[in-house]
Amino acid sequence: MSALTIYASHNATTPEWHSTAGQAIAGQLAQQGVRFERWHADHDLGDAPTPESTLAAYQHAIDRLVDEKGYQSWDVISMRADHPQKAEMREKFLQEHTHGEDEVRFFVEGRGLFCLHLDQRIYQVLCEKGDLISVPAGTPHWFDMGSEPHFTAIRIFDNPEGWIAKFTGNDIAERFPRLG
Repeated sequence: MSALTIYASHNATTPEWHSTAGQAIAGQLAQQGVRFERWHADHDLGDAPTPESTLAAYQHAIDRLVDEKGYQSWDVISMRADHPQKAEMREKFLQEHTHGEDEVRFFVEGRGLFCLHLDQRIYQVLCEKGDLISVPAGTPHWFDMGSEPHFTAIRIFDNPEGWIAKFTGNDIAERFPRLG
C-alpha cells in the first residue's frame, strides 16, 4: 500500500505525520511542489517484462504527460532480486542527489521508496503499482529499491540523455529508515 511518512530531518525515529490515503499523500506532497497521482496500472506484464512491452502497454499514459509537460524521452527500468548488481545499484540510488530536471516515475509493478529532503523534513514516499511521482528539478532526494528489489517503472525525462544525478555529498540518507 502506498504511504507517506514525514520526519523532521534531525529525528529519524519519530514520524511527524503518516498516511496511506492517496488524497492525503497527494495533498501533503503538493504543498511541496511534488506531484503524486494514482493511475490505473491495468496490464499484467508477466514475470520478465521487456521495456518494449511495458512502454506499449502504457504509451497512452506517457502521451498524456508528454502533451501536458513537453517531456522529451522515456524508458523503463526493471529490477529483480536476482539481478547480479542489485547491491551496487541500490547503494548508488541511496546517495542523496538532485537533478536538473523533474524526476518522473510511474510504477507499473512492485514498489520503491522515494525520500525527499525538503524544508528541514524528510518525506518518505512508498510508491507501489499505479503510483506516479514527479519530483521537481533541484530537489535533494534518494531512492531505495530495497534489499530484494522487485519493480518496473517508466521513467520520463525532460533531457533526452536521461537520468543525470548531481550527488550532494550529504550522508543524511544513512540515518533514515530504509525499505525492507
